[in-house]
Amino acid sequence: MKDVEEQFKYLKKGCVEIIQEKELKAKLTRSLKEHRPLKVKAGFDPTAPDIHLGHTVLLRKMKHFQDLGHDVIFLIGDFTGLIGDPSGRSSTRPPMTREEIKKNAETYKTQIFKILNHKKTIIDFNSRWLGKLTSFEIINLAAKYTVARILERDDFTSRLQKGIPIFTHEIFYPLMQAYDSVALKADVELGGTDQKFNLLVGREIQREFGQEPQVIITMPLLEGLDGVEKMSKTLDNYVGITESPDEIYGKIMSITDPLMFRYYELLTDESLSQIEKWKNEVKERKIHPKDLKSQLAQSIVSDFWGKEEAGKAVEEFERIFKKKELPSKIEEMEVKTPEISLIDFLVEKNIFPSRGEAKRTVRQGGVYLDGERIEDIGFQISLKDKSDVILKIGKKNFYKIVTSKT
Repeated sequence: MKDVEEQFKYLKKGCVEIIQEKELKAKLTRSLKEHRPLKVKAGFDPTAPDIHLGHTVLLRKMKHFQDLGHDVIFLIGDFTGLIGDPSGRSSTRPPMTREEIKKNAETYKTQIFKILNHKKTIIDFNSRWLGKLTSFEIINLAAKYTVARILERDDFTSRLQKGIPIFTHEIFYPLMQAYDSVALKADVELGGTDQKFNLLVGREIQREFGQEPQVIITMPLLEGLDGVEKMSKTLDNYVGITESPDEIYGKIMSITDPLMFRYYELLTDESLSQIEKWKNEVKERKIHPKDLKSQLAQSIVSDFWGKEEAGKAVEEFERIFKKKELPSKIEEMEVKTPEISLIDFLVEKNIFPSRGEAKRTVRQGGVYLDGERIEDIGFQISLKDKSDVILKIGKKNFYKIVTSKT
């Protein structure tokens, strides 16, 4: 294991804040002396079935602790997920069912090992202890923190000022998350910057239970593909780690140069000195940013699909965007008649959710048939003299239209 200063430097990369740095160094020193790995915890409420690159910022920091020999606990909030984290929310989260949470949790258990070491990762569920708390124990926990302190958090303050209701169960969320740290005797807890309040409550509650307070490490919220908003499925600016290699590679190639370096810092193990060197080389035109972006995209695809698939993604991207050729694989769609309205086809095949959106895309010049742009919303697709036609939507979505054989 590396010495304390080497460990600290490695762990600090990409962090927004460490509270407190001297405490982390002290814990690392004791860990080396006593040959006892630190217990490092990060909680994930299974509120959605898929993990995207934004989630992997925390997973990668967990991996850094694993690299140094520490114990990493991937905590699935199957109990706290029933409450709903109020962090960053302007309204109460809609409740989830136990069935939804259980189903989502199962997908998490398979996806995280694309980053974390399967043999070294401890997976736990906070229902294991939170579900067993008696009414007396919950009252005792609530008595260790004041309502005034809870209401100091920005989310609640803003809602109070706007007259938006705050329900009692939401107030319990940070206390329950804090009790996770007590139950696990956590040395370190990781979270996004939006989790800072909850993580600090954890330090206080551990003290109340006679434990040494955990060090908290906050990680930045990864910007989405637009480079502005937080990566989110709701905003459709995300890269899902279960998406195909071609899709992941293409999405990364679409980001801006400044965002590329941000992704290098948070989504790879490249050193800060190396990233800074690349920035200077781009400014001095010693290296083309497109080459660096391709290298980044390949690295990210390799993390989830392996180097071979990353190489194939590069070839496919160049085939379509550089050589202007058709993709090697095109989804085939059948039509029952040799002639059909373009708009009807786009909606019936769920390529667009509505006729209005389909018409808008056609008018804007985003639809091509056999390489020719179609801007007429009354256009009829004809297969009378052809075995198939190639439909292209935007820059990268291709479909082969054929007449049904039945």
